[in-house]
Amino acid sequence: MNRTQLQQLAEERVRDAEALLKAGQWSGAYYLAGYAVECGLKACIARLTNQHDYPDKDLAQRSYTHKIDVLVEVAGLTFQRNTDRAANPAFGANWLLVIGWDEKARYQFWTEAQARELFVAVADVTNGVMQWVRGRW
Repeated sequence: MNRTQLQQLAEERVRDAEALLKAGQWSGAYYLAGYAVECGLKACIARLTNQHDYPDKDLAQRSYTHKIDVLVEVAGLTFQRNTDRAANPAFGANWLLVIGWDEKARYQFWTEAQARELFVAVADVTNGVMQWVRGRW
């Protein structure tokens, strides 16, 4: 999978989460909202690689995770994220919600309130995590 495909997948997962919210499918919406961020951060990591370069083994191995904080670190975005969180409390609050997501969310039940809260944290056009990720992929 390449960077462009990861970007497209991230955008599609945001749309999927929104559609599931509208359909009252809270657990699926919650899971896919978080998964959109995972895909977006993997697109940021893909940006670090150059075509025809031999991949860095550590970077490649650490990229195969679902942990949002690890992906931020592998993408080299920890300092920028922390700086932006400190400068913008609304954005910081959204990151705190997103960091709570992991791939095990697919095995849990989520309420409407939880799904909507995570979706807004991910998709908000001003302070959403995906808006921030898009600027770095």
